[in-house]
Amino acid sequence: MDNKDLANLIFPNVKGYEYYEKKYPARDLPEGAIVTRFAPSPTGFVHIGSLFQALVAWKVAKQTKGVFFLRVEDTDQKREVENGVSGIVNSLNDFGIIPTEGMTDENNEIGEYGPYKQSLRKDIYQSYAKKLIEEGKAYPCFCTPEILDEIRSNQEKAKERTGYYGKWTRCRNMPMDMAAEKIKNGEAYIIRLKSPGNPDRKIKHKDIIKGNIDFPENDQDIVIIKSDGLPTYHFAHAVDDHLMGTTTVIRADEWVASVPLHLQLFYMLGFKAPKYAHISPIMKMDGESKRKLSKRKDPEAAVSYYKEEGIPKQSVIEYLINIANSNFEIWRKQNPDKSIDEFTLELNKMGVSGALFDMVKLLDVSKTVISKYTAEEVYTAALEWAKEYDSELAKMLSDKEYSLKVLGIERGNVKPRKDIAKWSDIKNIIYYMYDDKFDKNGEFEYQKITDKDEIEQIVNIYFEKYYNENDDKQTWFNKIKDLAEEMGYAREVKEYKANPEAYKGHVGDISTVLRVKLTGRHNTPDLYEIMQVIGKERLLKRI
Repeated sequence: MDNKDLANLIFPNVKGYEYYEKKYPARDLPEGAIVTRFAPSPTGFVHIGSLFQALVAWKVAKQTKGVFFLRVEDTDQKREVENGVSGIVNSLNDFGIIPTEGMTDENNEIGEYGPYKQSLRKDIYQSYAKKLIEEGKAYPCFCTPEILDEIRSNQEKAKERTGYYGKWTRCRNMPMDMAAEKIKNGEAYIIRLKSPGNPDRKIKHKDIIKGNIDFPENDQDIVIIKSDGLPTYHFAHAVDDHLMGTTTVIRADEWVASVPLHLQLFYMLGFKAPKYAHISPIMKMDGESKRKLSKRKDPEAAVSYYKEEGIPKQSVIEYLINIANSNFEIWRKQNPDKSIDEFTLELNKMGVSGALFDMVKLLDVSKTVISKYTAEEVYTAALEWAKEYDSELAKMLSDKEYSLKVLGIERGNVKPRKDIAKWSDIKNIIYYMYDDKFDKNGEFEYQKITDKDEIEQIVNIYFEKYYNENDDKQTWFNKIKDLAEEMGYAREVKEYKANPEAYKGHVGDISTVLRVKLTGRHNTPDLYEIMQVIGKERLLKRI
């Protein structure tokens, strides 16, 4: 019996690998186009780090007129969760990351290079495993878990590396006739790679992000096909990335150590290896030290957190691009109104060490993003969020005409308001604009002017003598200055600062009294606009 006979015995009915080489031809794309992928396992919620990787891959593919596809690596079916694929697809969609090809839900896909779910590609993997067996580059292994435990125990006693390699292999040089007999007798087996590697030799590899790295060659005879006929991740990714035309693999740096094995697989299969870009993990300060964002400890690690909090997808994307390329912040300041599509993300400018996730910075970015929204855009997004997460806010926004006026205050100006970072902020920010929420008898903080009689006098004189709802903004403010002067306060702040002994205070103190009396707060958007929206009748009821 020769290698070909053994391969036919193991895989009697699979198509030859030439069939798949013809079925999946090289992609016809512009020069320099990047083909990359997001290849998660459907085993739970999507981590913000995974979204970060997907965003980077999607962005570089898009800006080079390439392809970004979603491939689901579900060969470890014991860990798969119900609707795991839909969860991944929906998480990407929530942030506007739409793959060119790949899975669109649990059972549907788009694209000519599928199936994009690995569990449906079993015959393809077996075809290439058969090729390796025929070429003497792979072999069946009959070692039981007990035998593998024994090998590991002996390695530990001898203080040698653990694994299945070299002199520690049991089945690597088994006569083919013996292997065939075992197969015919129904013994369980797996398929292992017959590694030609020598750990005393080094390979040089240039990672797009991390630069030049030296590795010892891989000498492990890894499993490529499991006992259930499905491939391991290592083997499947090599076959898939070849047939799907992947030019650049963008993935977490936990896979850096696998580079020697993966390059070896491409070489042994006769494939051209893709370029690799390993992204460092997103970090978080924990006391005085840094650690990885944790699924268990940090709610912000789950991408669902941002939707629940009402942080717009654009804000999250802007922030993640910012931590991907530090020059984005400068670009954004120079191009405040340009689409993020016009920024060129460069993989070789990504940090080698993990980027620090800063929620304060993210919310600051979000305030700037939302400040550019129209009142209609804020209203639509806030109402959509509130319907799912805050019924009280949804009720407050039920009067669209009034809500647009409230949300339009200080919006569209040269320096628009920046007090909203997320939709969950809005209720607390606008509650005083609603009479049933405003507590006119509240314990207000009036800051400098605290005498109750003085406060009542200021408010009463203003509404009896000066207030006219038809005044324009300048006339309105001039009248507040007139009131300030009548009450013994400086008309201008600079007048007060030049001669503080001559005045009780200044016009700002007067306007603060009116602001607090009418809103319950001493820090609000433009008071004139607030008063215009509330209107005369309701203002008088409040006082």
